[in-house]
Amino acid sequence: MPIKTERLLIRRVLEKDRESIKEIWEDFNSSEFSKYDRPHSTKDEEVAERISRWAKTAESTEHMFFAVCLGETVIGYIAFNKRENGYETGYCFHSKFHGKGFAKESFAALFEYLGTLGTTKITAGTALENKPSVALLKSLGFEQTGTEKISFYKDSEGNDIVFEGGIFELNI
Repeated sequence: MPIKTERLLIRRVLEKDRESIKEIWEDFNSSEFSKYDRPHSTKDEEVAERISRWAKTAESTEHMFFAVCLGETVIGYIAFNKRENGYETGYCFHSKFHGKGFAKESFAALFEYLGTLGTTKITAGTALENKPSVALLKSLGFEQTGTEKISFYKDSEGNDIVFEGGIFELNI
């Protein structure tokens, strides 16, 4: 079920993608936006286990993990997890490929694919301070429908570090 766009190949994540995805996580963990997401472990055994789980869902429509490839290089991934009224999405692209339209191009192709599955609604969440992510979601047609207080980290005194997360929805 690979999907080809003008510049990209989008396919299900495979076990062989673990080093590429590990590099994406290492890059993300060093970004200013990492504080707005769950930490991504880059320990070899934990990456291997997680990517193995993702690869095992290759035939599933319950949990779908797509590698976004430019030539032979995995430049990012997009995940969709089934919810009662559609799918929730998450994504991460290596910063070397930000601002070039690759995420938007791959999402557009995947929305077409999801439409063939009868999907009508996609939800996403991102920190409102993550302006590039908010801009991407809005450019794809998502509308902000709410906010929530979120915390993934604690400060040195053990208190939650809280930020405002936006809840976004798209009807396709």
